[in-house]
Amino acid sequence: MRTAGLRRLWTARDLRNRILLTIGLLVLYRLAAHVPVPGVDREAISRILQSQTGAGNLLGLFDLLSGGTVSNFSVLAMGVYPYITAQIILQLLVPIIPALKQRVEDDPAEGRKFMERWTYFLAIPMASLNAIGQIRLFQSSGIQVLPNFGFTAALALPTATTLITMTGGTMFAIWLGELISEYGIRNQGLSLIIFSGIVSRLPQSVGQLWADEETRYFAITIFAALLALTIFAIVVVTQGRRNVPVMYPGRRVGQRQSMPVRGTLPLLVNMAGMIPIIFASAILSFPAIIAQFFTGSQYAWVRNFAVGMQNLFADHSNWGYILIYFSMVVIFSFFYTDVLFQQQNYGENLKRAGAQVPGITRGAATQRYLNRVLRRITLPGALLLGAVAVLPLLVGVLIFSSGSGAFFAIGSGLLIVVGVVKELFFGLEAELKVRGYDETLLVR
Repeated sequence: MRTAGLRRLWTARDLRNRILLTIGLLVLYRLAAHVPVPGVDREAISRILQSQTGAGNLLGLFDLLSGGTVSNFSVLAMGVYPYITAQIILQLLVPIIPALKQRVEDDPAEGRKFMERWTYFLAIPMASLNAIGQIRLFQSSGIQVLPNFGFTAALALPTATTLITMTGGTMFAIWLGELISEYGIRNQGLSLIIFSGIVSRLPQSVGQLWADEETRYFAITIFAALLALTIFAIVVVTQGRRNVPVMYPGRRVGQRQSMPVRGTLPLLVNMAGMIPIIFASAILSFPAIIAQFFTGSQYAWVRNFAVGMQNLFADHSNWGYILIYFSMVVIFSFFYTDVLFQQQNYGENLKRAGAQVPGITRGAATQRYLNRVLRRITLPGALLLGAVAVLPLLVGVLIFSSGSGAFFAIGSGLLIVVGVVKELFFGLEAELKVRGYDETLLVR
């Protein structure tokens, strides 16, 4: 890391203010994470999290990804994941509903505002549904963490208060993330909210590995090796690119016409960054929450199916869960890359600029050609990203036969942490270059 670049970050007044504002908002988020939901029994929560049941393992992962808000049963216990789930649902609906797709494509700027507005609207019911599922997930262990919660006339008021409080906490976290993106470090708000929660719990998770006297040195060694491998793999995947040759028209200066200029259009191997892993983690937590609504069904087949779904998605040492997690990361890598690339519409943009890919007709044909190239290079990137995502789970299954829940959680968190740190550094580099400083923060 270049010390001159770090000094420039501090001497640039507007950039320094953005960084300080970001730090202040993250501190505010961490303080709010310790505000508990009214009426919660923290001792009961502690007993559930220490258990080795499927619910305890799943809640332990939620606790890591939310930065300890689940163990406190904070008003921020759900973090910003309901917003991410709402975003996934709307993006899935765009190619399915023609009217919605046309509205987004006709005016990309207005379409983006429309999608953002409806993501907020959808996040509210998603947060309420998530809150109910999370509470029922606690109660499935047979221990009451909220004695006054229930859908009866006598408990209607405290139940409504709990749901409104938890939904409001989620919207507060989303609001803080939007403030960071707008007034702090640009376009990093929600990622930094998730990042701050994971980082705050990593020391405790490493401490759990150290607490086992028989395997402490071996576990820490594996952890350090996994950390180095994860950083290397993510950097390789996210920095890989294919440069497509493009011929730009020459410029006319007076009576002279310059020769065409040969340039390149860089297509990233992993255009989606760490979003597929965040999406996969958010969407895979949802089936276990939904299953809680049906574990008490009067129909045996419904009850058995719900219990099976809960066990599948709550036990991260399950080979079925590992395979689904890997598949979801790969699928979301393709999906999110395709969504981003279609929005940029390089075919029409190159046509308007008079540029052309050699041997390819301008316009729609160019867009189809670039789509084919991008999908081919996305495949190895998506497979490698999926492999990195499940590697900690595989290490836990093959090496740590028991008591490895903390190790599983560390693996899921490390992927997001490394990706966010990398994107943060490159974002700060871009800010420095805008201000005329061409040194880099990272030594490549």
